[in-house]
Amino acid sequence: MARQDVEFPTADGTMDAQLHSPEGAGPWPAVILLTDAMGIRPAYEKMAQGLVAAGYVVLLPNVYYREGRAPLPNMEGSFQDEAYRQRIFGLIATLTPERVKKDGAAELDFLASQPNVKGKAGVVGYCMSGSMAVRLAADFPERVASAASFHGGRLATDTPDSPHRLVGKVQGELYFGHADQDAFMPADAIARLEAALKESGVKHQSELYVGAKHGFAVEDSQVYDKDASEQHWKRMLELFGRTLRG
Repeated sequence: MARQDVEFPTADGTMDAQLHSPEGAGPWPAVILLTDAMGIRPAYEKMAQGLVAAGYVVLLPNVYYREGRAPLPNMEGSFQDEAYRQRIFGLIATLTPERVKKDGAAELDFLASQPNVKGKAGVVGYCMSGSMAVRLAADFPERVASAASFHGGRLATDTPDSPHRLVGKVQGELYFGHADQDAFMPADAIARLEAALKESGVKHQSELYVGAKHGFAVEDSQVYDKDASEQHWKRMLELFGRTLRG
């Protein structure tokens, strides 16, 4: 496996990222791996390496590049601490739908320029980036073959630009792995999302991970659930296997 620290232009500046690749010339299908709110760190680098081992080129972007290069300072802490919670929520608020679209275009352009990459991309997001993965699938339907959201939050809200209102634009396949104990995606929001998916006709799969909490899939999370995380890996590899390897 090879890892490169890379950077490339966006509409708003220069994004720094990690590019993880299998050994050999390829070409390989590519996946954009979007972090949760705490950004790039060893847990996500390990996840990138897991996807590489399965035969994918993985782009791990610093979604907060406008605030500085990764890793940003003071990204570790407890959500029980009000100052830390406000810092993280403040960072999340910088990722508007317009910015997510701009950055997605740059990420896809960068992958398309790589000689060891082939075909459409897959996207996977966690927690706050679950909605980002859905947005990329909707904003770039001809370039994103599939997108997965694990314990994604705020996927169906009352806002005009809520992700659930965009699923009719998606041409690829969507997967949602919901935690059944998730204040950021309660049962009524899941039901609203499911209704939108059904109405849109988009190809999708949704699962409720019983007993799991928001953050269950990420190894360094305080609520990491080994069994649920292993299931998430299985579902993710199944999704990308059938949508990116054709």
